[in-house]
Amino acid sequence: MSVWSCPICKESVHQEARMLRCINGHTFDMAKSGYINLLPVQKKKTKNPGDNIQMVRARRSFLDKGYYSTLLEKLCQVVKNSFPAGGILLDAGCGEGYYTSGVFNYLNDSGLASNIYGVDISKYAVDIAAKRCKQGKFAVGSIFNLPVSDKCCNAIMSLFAPYCGEEFNRVLKPNGIMTLVIPNERHLIELKQAIYDKPYLNEVKDTELEGFCLKAKETVDAEIVLSTPEDIQNLFAMTPYYYKTGRKEQEKLFSLTELKTQISFIILQYQKKG
Repeated sequence: MSVWSCPICKESVHQEARMLRCINGHTFDMAKSGYINLLPVQKKKTKNPGDNIQMVRARRSFLDKGYYSTLLEKLCQVVKNSFPAGGILLDAGCGEGYYTSGVFNYLNDSGLASNIYGVDISKYAVDIAAKRCKQGKFAVGSIFNLPVSDKCCNAIMSLFAPYCGEEFNRVLKPNGIMTLVIPNERHLIELKQAIYDKPYLNEVKDTELEGFCLKAKETVDAEIVLSTPEDIQNLFAMTPYYYKTGRKEQEKLFSLTELKTQISFIILQYQKKG
């Protein structure tokens, strides 16, 4: 049974050949790679919202080289600790599926066969995710208006994506588990020191969230060495700094041939109240 719901009328959907259909006749075709586009045209603010193909490819190239493997390893352990066998896991803001696929494989290898779903607003990212994790089910959609039925997920994970507490609460089962990953204060500080005149620390907000109880908090710290300009530029392209960097800073970035920087993350695991 699919957890997807119609993004137009909110009714449940069923699969017919290579499409999804709701009881009100709204249909959604499946792409060649297997994902479903559940982001109606009237809900888009731009023609192709989310990360563009260049940014998605940069992130895939960087992550596939294992630079953030320490984060993936710890994330897998944290999710496994509270995940029921055969449960449903939703990756809200799944990107190109690096973490989705990694967690899915880890759960299966641990004897916790899972049903995994991923949603992202970028069709380019979802296309790659569907190809990377063929056992998963992926959809283009907004995490602020998840095309997912009420109270159907045992767990949600959301990495570096906007927090959508109302929607996460809605789709989680009672006592369901939510795992968030955010950058710590000094994440990539050496990268910022190399290109900005006034590098700043990341803001880490209060961990208390309405409707949820904090169960666990883990920090992941490591140092990575990027030995090629391509890797440095790929890292930068997958950060929020990419959008607000001027020509002066870009010139500094493009002149770098090697970079040693710390990476620092916080993994927060919550349980839905009630």
